[in-house]
Amino acid sequence: MIKKAIIPAAGFGTRGLPMTKVLPKEMLPIGGRPAIDYIVEEAVNAGIEQILMIVSRTKNLIVDYYDRSLELEAFLEQQNKEHLLDALKLPKVKIYYTRQLYPKGLGDAVSLAKEFVGNDPFAILLPDEIYLSNKENPLEELIDFYKNYEKNVIALQKVADKHLNSYGIVKVEKREKGRLYKIYDIVEKPQNNPPSNLAVTGRYILKPNIFSCLEKIKPGVGSEVQLTDAIKLMLQSEPAYGLEIASERFDIAKEAEYIKLVQKIYTLKHGEQGE
Repeated sequence: MIKKAIIPAAGFGTRGLPMTKVLPKEMLPIGGRPAIDYIVEEAVNAGIEQILMIVSRTKNLIVDYYDRSLELEAFLEQQNKEHLLDALKLPKVKIYYTRQLYPKGLGDAVSLAKEFVGNDPFAILLPDEIYLSNKENPLEELIDFYKNYEKNVIALQKVADKHLNSYGIVKVEKREKGRLYKIYDIVEKPQNNPPSNLAVTGRYILKPNIFSCLEKIKPGVGSEVQLTDAIKLMLQSEPAYGLEIASERFDIAKEAEYIKLVQKIYTLKHGEQGE
């Protein structure tokens, strides 16, 4: 049922400056692959067939990475290095691109996907949040919930109190069952009195009526169009649920978490010697 996904990748990546002045944060190397490749892999493994990447003028490296390099392929063949061609294989998914001309926020970026989405429910994956798990695919968990209930659903994780002002935080009255919560409110980066310690963590399954909500809201925190504000408005007429994701999550825009993820991936590839 969920075959389309949006990956918003147009931001400046200011937390990664000065490196991100020239290298998009989505292209930061992790285990010999760019970070965004782990996001695309998660989507493909969850059954996504079409991806729309929201990029900006400075993100051409992303577009180039998901294009064929005929010259390089020919060179490898001439040099009898055909075994390296496997590393150049593109993911089995249709990837489309559109540009966000001005950095107006995540909500504005998502609004650019209205025609791509049409009348279909769709996924959103934020490319600076990478989950590491050998078992559950976080996006697939959300899709399975949607298949059963046909309700909007958002990935959640518990966050330490000192970090709550950096996330969208949801209000819940009780745990529905297992790791599932019904969402009653959502606040973007609360500076005081956060409604819970459950943070929105970069994976969403939403119905297309979110676009009418995006059209109605005004710029919020940071003078940007916030997706959380549109979800808050949507809650007045459409229920949404939060699923607490058990997999370990890494925010690669934070240097310490990026380094930790790189170390873990390297250890997984090379074992104790790598560690």
